[in-house]
Amino acid sequence: MLEKGLVQIYTGDGKGKTTAAFGLGLRAAGQGNKVLIYQFLKPPSLDIGERFALQLGAVRVRVEALDTPWDMPKSLEDEKAVTKMQAAISEALERIAQTAEKRFYDVLILDEIVFCLSKGLAKLEDVKNIIDRRDPAVEIVLTGRGATEELIELADLVTEMKSIKHPFDKGLPARRGIEY
Repeated sequence: MLEKGLVQIYTGDGKGKTTAAFGLGLRAAGQGNKVLIYQFLKPPSLDIGERFALQLGAVRVRVEALDTPWDMPKSLEDEKAVTKMQAAISEALERIAQTAEKRFYDVLILDEIVFCLSKGLAKLEDVKNIIDRRDPAVEIVLTGRGATEELIELADLVTEMKSIKHPFDKGLPARRGIEY
């Protein structure tokens, strides 16, 4: 399918990083590529519209989620939760590195891994390992807030989503089917 895979990053404080990555995954699948979307910090129990849509259809996109409890506002303050998540992410990244090396998928989307790196839940060396070990034709997409210059250097394409105006600013809650 792909002759040369690149590394892409969708980062920034704006809305749409995950949705953009899912859209790329759908486009790739529509052209016959095998796609794996691996979601960090978004366990299977979380109500996510993109994931549901793919599970309903006959699209060649596999979605997996790290099945480790995580409460975004509280867990970063809980040393035990952080340690547990660090171990789970490290194990998942090693499995993904093996997948990338053997080219089980043409496109790998690591949703929220950039945020995990920015908060110390994942190690940059583990992400570099995936990039270095991957089959040269595997495309890798990394999403999440807080991309560092060192991570950006590893990428071929970086898009920053910037929030200009958002309904959250007026206290409106996230809406099913639009924000999640």
